[in-house]
Amino acid sequence: MTQLQAPQLVVNSRMLYFGWVPADPDAVAALVPAGLKPMANRQVFMNQYVVDSPEQTSGFGAYSLTYIGPDLEDAYAPDGVTPGRWWTHYFNSSPVVREYASARGVPASVGTTTIEIHGKKLTATTTADGVPVIRTTVRVGHKLGETARGQLRYLTEVGGDFVAGNYPFISEPVADFEVEKLEFLDKTHSVYALRPANPLEITWGFYAPRASFAYPGGETVLS
Repeated sequence: MTQLQAPQLVVNSRMLYFGWVPADPDAVAALVPAGLKPMANRQVFMNQYVVDSPEQTSGFGAYSLTYIGPDLEDAYAPDGVTPGRWWTHYFNSSPVVREYASARGVPASVGTTTIEIHGKKLTATTTADGVPVIRTTVRVGHKLGETARGQLRYLTEVGGDFVAGNYPFISEPVADFEVEKLEFLDKTHSVYALRPANPLEITWGFYAPRASFAYPGGETVLS
């Protein structure tokens, strides 16, 4: 398999990205390794997105991805406000992307994500090894809101060291957005530990029919 070089660029993905308060805060905290600190409310993030064609990437090709994990204290993005993030699951349809991500400490595994919109109803479904594990139902409009841009920070562990990468992004979210339902479908899968509280408490989020970003060209080893 061809060895891809960092950075890698993705443009105009269809992206659903949001966070919530979990049903089992202790289970979420247990997924954060010693040396890192989860948020006080143990909030969880999840990004479900689809890249429809190879022309949208600098080398990855078309793929779909759901990644998920706890937000972190004391590891903020460059804006000083957005929490750093720790991946616990990374369900990716592409062996090329899985190889690239795994080499950088990401827990990449086989999975697919679909995003379907009928009228104002969006349904995003994530499968792991062919088994549906997460389904999100969202109300979305079609009018775009204000463009968002900046950098996010994700942490991984490579060779016993924590590595922080800043990921630049530009997204064009819809103005009308509401997560109506978030279902974790397989109680036997480890991702079930991240399921939401009932009633559902969404902390932030968006759906963008066009979201662009880059995997970083340089990461920082944390002391």
